[in-house]
Amino acid sequence: MNREEALSLVKQYIKNEKMVAHCIASESVMRHLARRLGRDEDKWALAGLLHDLDVEITNADLSIHGLETVKILSEKGVDPEIIDAIKMHNENAHNIPRTTVFHHALAAGETITGLITATALVYPDKKVAGVKPKSVTKRMKEKAFAASVSRETIMECEKIGISLDEFAAISIQAMTEVANEIGL
Repeated sequence: MNREEALSLVKQYIKNEKMVAHCIASESVMRHLARRLGRDEDKWALAGLLHDLDVEITNADLSIHGLETVKILSEKGVDPEIIDAIKMHNENAHNIPRTTVFHHALAAGETITGLITATALVYPDKKVAGVKPKSVTKRMKEKAFAASVSRETIMECEKIGISLDEFAAISIQAMTEVANEIGL
């Protein structure tokens, strides 16, 4: 599956524009993480783009979120490694812990986009380009800020050998590159 086909699929299944923007932001973060780690950029980017395909079908119910995506992508013949990473971005639906670099990268990468977005939205210009890594790491300590964002999941960046400071910088840069597409 190429990017155009994947984006078309995302727009077929996800009608909420903010969720589509989240998927595009996650795609960019995953591409940058793959580049940093010497992994397959296109494969990782597709996982980021497609990871929340069933979010509206499942009403974001974490006990089942991801299961429909696995079915949809399996029927479309998507690379099993991509499907596995997507399946494992939500451990709650499977009761199986994440074990691979790809698993941890997708879980942490898609999660930090929420914290960066929330940080950008409190800035006067509401632009991700103005967000500094230190602001993100500071917000990590404020449990009430973007309270639904799992700090524990973001910290899985350390399991892929990237410090929180570097992870925040990579993610901000990635989101800045797609700022027009994600409205930030």
